[in-house]
Amino acid sequence: MQLGIVPACYDANSGTGQVVSFMRLVRTAVGRGLVAVVLAAMAQPALANRADLARALMLYNAREFDRSIDAALAARKTPGTQDAASVVLARALLERYRERVDPADLGDAREALGSVRAGMLDPRGRVEYLLAVGQALFLEDEFGAAASLFASGVAPGFEADPVLGEALVDWWGSAVERQADSSNPDIRKALFEALARQMREQLGRRTESAAAPYWVAAGLRGAGEELAAWHAAMAGWARARLAGERSASLRADLDKLVLQGIIPDRVKSLASTERAAAELQLRAEWELLKERWR
Repeated sequence: MQLGIVPACYDANSGTGQVVSFMRLVRTAVGRGLVAVVLAAMAQPALANRADLARALMLYNAREFDRSIDAALAARKTPGTQDAASVVLARALLERYRERVDPADLGDAREALGSVRAGMLDPRGRVEYLLAVGQALFLEDEFGAAASLFASGVAPGFEADPVLGEALVDWWGSAVERQADSSNPDIRKALFEALARQMREQLGRRTESAAAPYWVAAGLRGAGEELAAWHAAMAGWARARLAGERSASLRADLDKLVLQGIIPDRVKSLASTERAAAELQLRAEWELLKERWR
């Protein structure tokens, strides 16, 4: 059974000074670039025969998580939809946990995922399952394990749906960032260096990505390479049109990263008497770039 869940991502203030959230792709949508409900990908006869699951999906994509949970629980009672419904149920419980921080929702999501027979899911459904397991680990602060899961799902995610692939890239970057922020300086630097390198590789494979340019710049900044981060952010801004409808949200995220993170980093080593003037100069350079590359 193909799920057709519109991905949503974690939103939190990170230790590197920017808001992390996959609502970078459309917004910043309940997902950065996630506008369309992908129920159309399901065959119409399947929808007719699986009304509870179709309703659970629709309500999830409308962010009506309480009602989505009720519909998914009903769909779990039908043998033909119980596994796909368990994935939808878990995703809805995880989103509700993010909103209310009720530990019971996180536990119930784990239980739902533990009941899934992966062999009964289609390829997209297995990626949705992988994303849900990664999200649960992320919300339990198991950032390293979550990052590994998200990374492993990127290629099959893009094969199933570019929106799903982008969600996995963004969750991957967020997980590495959170892992790095809780690590000692040497490990932190190594994690951010690897993140920048891996996101460059993603960008080489998918020039239209809106997530990868951001994480290249954020990774370089986290690794302490302020000048390289500055150049990566400039490149990300200039190439943003390749991201199509997600270009505006990519640019908004890069703007926040530059103004709140990269520029302050670049001037922090200067004498206090020189810092304000240097920051004004860098801000002017950034604004000039934005004006030239609208």
